[in-house]
Amino acid sequence: MALPELTLLNIISLICQGAMIFGGVFPFVPQYIDIKRSGNAEGFSLFVCLNLLIANILRILFWFGRHFELPLLAQSIIMVFTMLLLVQLCVRVKSKSEILASKPHKFTDFDVNYFWKWSDFASYVQFLVVFTTVLSFVTWLFLNYSFYVETIGFLAVFAEAMLGAPQFYRNFVNKSTQGMSWKMVCMWTCGDVFKTGYFILREAPAQFWVCGMLQVSIDILILLQVFIYRYKPAIS
Repeated sequence: MALPELTLLNIISLICQGAMIFGGVFPFVPQYIDIKRSGNAEGFSLFVCLNLLIANILRILFWFGRHFELPLLAQSIIMVFTMLLLVQLCVRVKSKSEILASKPHKFTDFDVNYFWKWSDFASYVQFLVVFTTVLSFVTWLFLNYSFYVETIGFLAVFAEAMLGAPQFYRNFVNKSTQGMSWKMVCMWTCGDVFKTGYFILREAPAQFWVCGMLQVSIDILILLQVFIYRYKPAIS
C-alpha cells in the first residue's frame, strides 16, 4: 500500500510544481487578449511589467547565491519572456493609436521624464540588457557575501509583491478600472494565495512567503477598486 501512496504524492507534487512554473503566466492571458482585441492599452500599467521583470531578474541572480527550488527558477525565466511579449504588444498598440512626437523617445536619449515610456520596443530590451549586465557583474563580485545575497533575495520578492501597486495607483488616479482585466486580477489573487501557501509548506526562504502575503493584500485592494469604480467611466 505504501507504493501507490508514494506515487500519488509524487503526482500531486509534480502538479504543484507545474502550477508554480506556469501559473504566474495565466493571469496575463486575459489582459493580453483584451489589449489585442480592443487595440487599446491605456488601462493597463506598463510598470506592472517593469516590476515583474526586475523582480524575476533579481530572483534568477539570487538563485546563484542561494539555490532554491528549480520550479521557482523556471517560473522566473518564463515570466521574463512573458512580460517581454506583453510589453511588445502594448508598445505596438500605442504606436498605432497615438500620434507620436516628431522625435520618438528612446532609451538612448537618457531622458528620465520618459523612463519606461519609450516609443519602440528595442529601447525596453536595451534597458533590460544594461540592467541585467551591470547587476550580474555586481553579483559576481559579491556572491560570497551573504548580506548581499539575502538583500537581492528580499528585493526580488518585494518587487514582485508590489506588482499590483502601479495598477492600483493608475486605477486610483483615473477613478476607474476600465481597460484593466478584472479576470487578470482574480487570477493574480488565486495564484498568489496558492504561491504563498506553497512557500510556507515548502519552507522557502522567509522573504518569499512574507512578501507573498503582501502581494495578496494588494490584489484584494485592486478587487475592491473594481467594485467601487464599477459604475464610473475612465477620466479622459
